Amino acid sequence: MRRLERKLFALTDEIAGLHETLRQVEAELQVLEHLQDDAVRDAAVGGPIDREDARDTTRDVERFRRLVDDLRIRIARLEANRTDLLTRLDSKKPDI
Repeated sequence: MRRLERKLFALTDEIAGLHETLRQVEAELQVLEHLQDDAVRDAAVGGPIDREDARDTTRDVERFRRLVDDLRIRIARLEANRTDLLTRLDSKKPDI
């Protein structure tokens, strides 16, 4: 197996791993968004502890949203690299 093909396989595996990580982070984000919704409602009628909890939960949601965005950007870059490698591999195929 040529170096280019090994790089392509490694890149494909990395992309698959990032897609799984993205799926897990999005699921966690969904849970956090529900918790944030509840915390904000509690803060509206509660005391200082409820407001602090709402702020903490909001920060968690923002952090996970940034993580989702970063993962999507990284996946897009790796997929562009994979497309480039596939193009290079295709151009190096011998004509039969």
